[in-house]
Amino acid sequence: MMEEKEREAEAEFPAFPYKPYSIQTDFMKALYCSLENGGVSMLESPTGTGKTLSIICSALQWVVDQKQKQKQKYETMIKSDHSFTNNGDCSSNDEPDWMRNFVVNRDFQAEDANIKKKKNGCGLGKTGERKNREISTDTFSHSMEKDKCFTKKECENLQSINDQSELSDEDFLLEEYESEEEGAIGDGKSKRKAGAGTISSSSDEEEEDGLDEVREEVLKVYFCSRTHSQLSQFIKELRKTVFANKIKVVCLGSRKNFCINEEVLRLGNSTHINERCLELQNKKKNEICKIKNLGAEGKVRRTKAFSGCPVLRSHKLQKGFRNEISQQGALDIEDLVHLGRHMRTCPYYGSRSMVPTAELVVLPYQSLLSKSARESLGLNLKNNIVIIDEAHNLADSLINMYNAKITLSQLENVHSHLEKYFGRFCSLLGPGNRRYIQTLMVFTRAFLQVLLKEKDENDVRQDSENSTGAKHAFDSSVAINEFLFSLNIDNINLVKLLKYIKESNIIHKVSGYGDKAASLQKGSVLKDGGENYEEGSILSGFQSLVDMLISLTNNDGDGRIIISKARPISSGQQGQQGGFLKYVMLTGEKFFSEIVEQAHAVILAGGTLQPIEETRERLFPWLSPNKFHFFSCSHIVPPESILPVALSRGPTGKSFDFSYGSRSSSAMIEELGLLLCNLVSVVPEGIIVFFPSFEYVERVYGAWKSSSILDRIMKKKHVFREPRGNTHVESVLKQYQKTIDTLSSGPKEDSTPLNGAMLLAVVGGKISEGINFSDGMGRCIVMVGLPYPSPSNIELLERIKHIEGLGDTNSKTLNTSASDAYYDGDAQAGFGILRSCRGRGKEYYENLCMKAVNQSIGRAIRHINDHAAILLVDLRYASESSKRSCSHPANKLPRWIKDRLVSSTNNYGEVHRLLHQFFKFNKNRGCQ
Repeated sequence: MMEEKEREAEAEFPAFPYKPYSIQTDFMKALYCSLENGGVSMLESPTGTGKTLSIICSALQWVVDQKQKQKQKYETMIKSDHSFTNNGDCSSNDEPDWMRNFVVNRDFQAEDANIKKKKNGCGLGKTGERKNREISTDTFSHSMEKDKCFTKKECENLQSINDQSELSDEDFLLEEYESEEEGAIGDGKSKRKAGAGTISSSSDEEEEDGLDEVREEVLKVYFCSRTHSQLSQFIKELRKTVFANKIKVVCLGSRKNFCINEEVLRLGNSTHINERCLELQNKKKNEICKIKNLGAEGKVRRTKAFSGCPVLRSHKLQKGFRNEISQQGALDIEDLVHLGRHMRTCPYYGSRSMVPTAELVVLPYQSLLSKSARESLGLNLKNNIVIIDEAHNLADSLINMYNAKITLSQLENVHSHLEKYFGRFCSLLGPGNRRYIQTLMVFTRAFLQVLLKEKDENDVRQDSENSTGAKHAFDSSVAINEFLFSLNIDNINLVKLLKYIKESNIIHKVSGYGDKAASLQKGSVLKDGGENYEEGSILSGFQSLVDMLISLTNNDGDGRIIISKARPISSGQQGQQGGFLKYVMLTGEKFFSEIVEQAHAVILAGGTLQPIEETRERLFPWLSPNKFHFFSCSHIVPPESILPVALSRGPTGKSFDFSYGSRSSSAMIEELGLLLCNLVSVVPEGIIVFFPSFEYVERVYGAWKSSSILDRIMKKKHVFREPRGNTHVESVLKQYQKTIDTLSSGPKEDSTPLNGAMLLAVVGGKISEGINFSDGMGRCIVMVGLPYPSPSNIELLERIKHIEGLGDTNSKTLNTSASDAYYDGDAQAGFGILRSCRGRGKEYYENLCMKAVNQSIGRAIRHINDHAAILLVDLRYASESSKRSCSHPANKLPRWIKDRLVSSTNNYGEVHRLLHQFFKFNKNRGCQ
């Protein structure tokens, strides 16, 4: 019976490169069924069970099957002498709408497109998505291969423009702007001068747009995950299947990961790299606009658009880049960057231009979940498939993308630039521009006022009541409407103001003039390479202001404004530091609904998705039960390959209590050290110890170093620590793995008693998510305490209050009150709010902790022949299973761990004996 089931699986999913296990077959069938039915599905498969490969083989098999069905239907219609139409008039009545809407025979369409291309000299053109551009939306216009080239004179004129070291003030003058109040018909708009009008599309351009519309209809699967390394892992798994060369694949990523322009890369900071790239694109447009007016009699002529970036000037190279991608099959980000460097053309825009024709698009969270990012990239989700991997924290990841923050220094910088610009051009600007610039300054002035405002007597009195004077209530939160009312800016039409910012190009005009003024004052001109880029550029400040203004257009209950006032630098010194305004989004329902309503099916996959009710309530409470599906499978490893133990006492008999108030005691740190001294003698190869925070790791490591504990550990295992910066994580992991491999495979010498290595890591760090510690890399995982998030985090508290239903949105003033005052770095106020929670808010806080635990301990056990021990070191993990409440930590462990958990032991000696037997048994089993 079992063999028959496996043969059936091979027939249904022939691309699976190995003989699938039963749980892999079940997972693939559940995913395939979900794609057939549409709607939202949550598919849970423990880490190490081949989840990624199962997703690839099931989802892409479904795509191939749909293409085959449509091809057969198309051929049947041809034989029946029926003409094929895109609207599906000839399709059967029982065929769903989404299936009728996408192109049935892409090869036929491509052949037709090639005929058009030869006839009209047409290449790849602009996608329809790029017609609606936002302020920060970057674009890459593809010109035709047979467009008219620059004449020699035009090239000289372009060169002279590039060589100008100073621009006249007129270059920064805004065009006249009329709004509805000024008698303009329709929406507010810029009035362009004669001869500077936009170029109307030629017949060639219309053909280009038509071609892209055809190509956009290709049925797509969008696969997204949290990190670039996880995307690379996905491509690696894809290459194991026939789909790598059968399906058109493109991998997207950030500019920082893709950029090959060394001068831009030197900026380091992601924000600055993005800004510089956009500046180079904007420079291209400005230069071409000037060149177009050089023709006789002021006629506007079509020209090739040369980019301001040296690696994006040749459209022929970009076309060659796309051809290479098509020929080489599935490439990850590293491969694309290598190809871009080899061909000397931009891999970022090259990969983006492949999206319309791709059938599988692999991309990070931000690119798919953020609406502005989707529009910028031209992603069309309509009737397509969306697969979101590592979806255990999807709700929080989604709403964090819609947060907005502007610092005090950014506000001061933006306000100063606006004042200087207005002072210089006031007499030259039209009434519309003057009014909107003054309105912008009203906002910046109001925001500065609230951050710099001195406390009044009521505030001071409240501080003295709530504190001994050591702490001051610098932080507070308030609802949107109350924030606007308190600053007397509630009567301003934010929608029109944002529209003006978008249409007038005010950001680049003001920042450009400011950069020029600053460079002239310093006696040097800003270089193209960005050498004079400073931390916190004016463009960053303007974009932060725009993001903040956009946030203020949300519904009153969708989020909260956090006001963090500037702090005095220190006693005895003048000045202030810090200070920011931040909008914290609290609900992601409307953003996720946009994705669900467009896509045919949305799949949420992960190793630990439960409890699913929390995700449903926060992201899609409106979804009908027949449109939601849930599937969960067990682990592939046998029971004897895993030993999870709840460890409540240490070697000396002391109870392990790593709660917030007890974990820093010297006795607790010493007991933990003694535990590890014992573990290094019984656990072979690698041990990974997860701590609640980087600060706690440093404190513990320092205490062990000053005593003899660290020396005792290092007699058996090398000790490595996870670095705070992500840039050094890879090198530490390589050293850790090399040490284990060397000591495990090399000849055992009496003079070298070392038996492996130990890695001290942090829950929530890079090592705890997305890094696989298979075999000797993770023979034992030690979880120190319960890593609850810091209760002094104001954003977390607002989220908890919102989920619990305790959010206070009816405060009468902007001044802090008992319900919305927070004390800098003080956890006690947070504990007070947590104690007042009895329902979903409390459960959410507990779930955050246990999801982090589950992610960390899931780093081990990566295949069926793997084995590892998992030690949960805290008395709160331990209890008899019959006495546990629903909220007990042990009940929130993954089922495959919970069912095998040794939840109570009398002493450490019993645990040590279990470990010895476990590793001895698996060693003997491996030798057989």
